[in-house]
Amino acid sequence: MKRLLALLAACAMALGLTALFGPQAAAAAGCKVDYTVTSQWQGGFQAGVKVTNLGEPVTGWTLKFTMPDAGQKLSQGWNATWSQSGSAVSAVPVDWNRTLATGASADLGMVGSFTGANPKPTAFTLNGVACTGSVDGPPPVDPPAPGTGTPVDINGKLHVCGVHLCNQYDRPVQLRGMSTHGIQWFSKCYNAASVDALAQDWKSDLLRVAMYVQEGGYETDPAGFTGRVNGLVDMAEARGMYAMIDFHTLTPGDPNHNLDRAKTFFASVAARNADKKNVIYEIANEPNGVSWTAVKSYAEQVIPVIRAADPDAVIIVGTRGWSSLGVSDGSDESEVVNNPVRADNIMYAFHFYAASHKDSYRTTLSRAASRLPLFVTEFGTVSATGGGAMDRASTTAWLDLLDQLKIGYANWTYSDANESSAAFRPGTCDGGDYSGSGVLTESGALLKSRISTPDSFPTD
Repeated sequence: MKRLLALLAACAMALGLTALFGPQAAAAAGCKVDYTVTSQWQGGFQAGVKVTNLGEPVTGWTLKFTMPDAGQKLSQGWNATWSQSGSAVSAVPVDWNRTLATGASADLGMVGSFTGANPKPTAFTLNGVACTGSVDGPPPVDPPAPGTGTPVDINGKLHVCGVHLCNQYDRPVQLRGMSTHGIQWFSKCYNAASVDALAQDWKSDLLRVAMYVQEGGYETDPAGFTGRVNGLVDMAEARGMYAMIDFHTLTPGDPNHNLDRAKTFFASVAARNADKKNVIYEIANEPNGVSWTAVKSYAEQVIPVIRAADPDAVIIVGTRGWSSLGVSDGSDESEVVNNPVRADNIMYAFHFYAASHKDSYRTTLSRAASRLPLFVTEFGTVSATGGGAMDRASTTAWLDLLDQLKIGYANWTYSDANESSAAFRPGTCDGGDYSGSGVLTESGALLKSRISTPDSFPTD
């Protein structure tokens, strides 16, 4: 579907048939564009273009700007369908970023060439409205008082203290949220409406962005997937949620297979997101078929890359045996306790699937939680295959334990995949309703009921 819509978009640009995308609602008050040259070489450059809607929600938007030097030419772009006529450049959205809610952003990217100077483009407009970075209307309100507002408003930049994840007040906090499915397959599930539902109806603290490296993921289009991840980070930020950037390595199971890709990816996203308060980095999803020593070696090479750009962010390291602290390989947490990653402000990932992983896994987690800072970056209510019946009793036991230990979690998955681990019924993402109870699976209904209960974020 995504490829078809992208093709239609290209046809629309070529033929001038913008009606293919439906009506374009004017941005009522204003917009902002952040243009950054991320790389430049002789005769060429790469730039990021972040457009933020400051007015009413818009659908089917068009971003336009002017290249002020006659030698500047657009070569290619991503996260939009791009065109250039003379000095005028236009970008229209693809299917997953067609709608920009108030305050929402779209992260676009482009590669170009130049023969003279390479000055910054000018005259940015969104649906004909000049993007001056301001909006006509009432004066800005004061920041929320401590203890009120969104999860990011309250907690600010997170850090690890002892064995806990702590907020700006140095108090332990538990984040509760959802993980995307692979964004190469379920991109249509992640748009303004679905992320609004996650933030407002589910009252989620966290969106985990699962970017597969293989299986049609990052390795096929590094720039495109990097831009898509950054866009979802921005969507979470605009709604006051934390965003976990998951470098979703699974097959092959040795993360060192993707070491160079990891360094390239994390150097880019860390530099771009270093000033944000809401970003957490998960550097290897589920190491498997590999020793803890190899996983540790990988981590100690990737972490410095992130730290060079973002010295203060929380980083989560995957563990052996599909991030089971080695339990699924017949080991336990002692290998990590006795040989920890040499880095500060890090946590270790633990994954479980409630119908497959029960008492022995819970015992290990309980024991390890007194020695290691842990985050359940992925879990399911069903079997380890992602299918089968939901195990309500085991899931409840797990969630009660995580609440007791103040360990954060992200459930797999906030998608309409045709598997019982999905939160939405199949076909939900083809429509626009993510809020009604009728779109939820049994697993989705249980997780929403748990996540939407009030948080207890301490501020003193």
